[in-house]
Amino acid sequence: MPASVDRIRSDIEAIARFTETPGGADRPTFSPAWREARDYVIDQARRAGCKVRVDAAGNAHARPDSIAWETPVWLSGSHIDSVPRGGNYDGVAGVVAPLEVLRAAEEAGTTAPPVELIIFAEEEGTTFGLGMLGSRAWVGDLSETRLAAVRNAKGENYIEAGAAHDVRPSLLLEDAFNARHYLGLVEVHIEQGPGMWNAEVPLAVVTAIAGRKQYRVKLSGVANHAGSTSMADRKDALAAAAVCILQLEGLANGLADGTVITVGRIECRPNAINVIPACVEFTIDFRSPSNDVLTEGDAQIRQRVAQACDRRGIAHAIEKSEDAPAVQMDADLCAKLSRACAEVAKSTATAVSGALHDAAILAPRLPAAMLFVPSKDGISHNPAEFSRVEDIALAAQVLLKLVTEARP
Repeated sequence: MPASVDRIRSDIEAIARFTETPGGADRPTFSPAWREARDYVIDQARRAGCKVRVDAAGNAHARPDSIAWETPVWLSGSHIDSVPRGGNYDGVAGVVAPLEVLRAAEEAGTTAPPVELIIFAEEEGTTFGLGMLGSRAWVGDLSETRLAAVRNAKGENYIEAGAAHDVRPSLLLEDAFNARHYLGLVEVHIEQGPGMWNAEVPLAVVTAIAGRKQYRVKLSGVANHAGSTSMADRKDALAAAAVCILQLEGLANGLADGTVITVGRIECRPNAINVIPACVEFTIDFRSPSNDVLTEGDAQIRQRVAQACDRRGIAHAIEKSEDAPAVQMDADLCAKLSRACAEVAKSTATAVSGALHDAAILAPRLPAAMLFVPSKDGISHNPAEFSRVEDIALAAQVLLKLVTEARP
């Protein structure tokens, strides 16, 4: 029962039409476009003979009607929310792959595959300022209080915005993740880097996911007249921020392979052409596949920001907003996936994910692995994002082989 390239292409095209703005995917979690995309997948799953439920954290689940919710099955899925003006494949590829597994089995009239499709809510973090909220709340890492503290652009917290989409905070404990109901997790995803595309590799088994620390930094100087304040007398917060940013770039290059540091957001006040900047706030995104490097880098980041500010008489504050460790995927499950990839796609490639995924949240509690498909030119979080549908179909075929042949 081969996976259908045409059906997968149709899914991706259909989900791409659900967007708040043209010219790229724009599906904030709990927005009308997000809900339309979720409803599309749910409808397709039901047509494939599945029952559907939404857990108290807002994640949607679908498994064959003939398999009870308590019966252990393989879990597979990803997300459908997007960054602003994102691409059509990030997350979506990992949702339509298990969907196709369910459809292919239904079409062939074979025994229902032991697989549960999951659509995780709010993976990206751009809607509420914190990533993987759905998976974190499901496994018990985030309380009702924490979900009530994050807000979207409308000022709604996760619970308020999710109420119409089956988020039920009072049932979080009762409806929490239960490892006894699952054999393992496989998340299919696009690589979001150029390695596989350049090497012409159709599939790669992900053996580890880089950890991530994120920070909010505030530098406080003194606003003053741009013309009458000498260079020696200035306390320019933006100039200090520029030094910090360059220091951080150099730090990333010197720490270890696979380490990256990004300043992705910056705000300057009063932001006037003839006023020395008094206040600058910026974010830092720091990632590495090594927890030792993450620990060392944390200290180095704080030291370099402090030094740059002290030299200029600038006050500073650093708040860590996220601290996710590097995660190793389950070795036995990776081996099973590798054997399936070798047979189905003649690929024995492995990879490390620089991006964080919901699989990292489940991995400490359940055997977990990921399967990458190539991204053209490594472009992601961009309307130009592209992955071959044929590669996604291969991933679905590997997933089908795993769930029908592998034993726990």
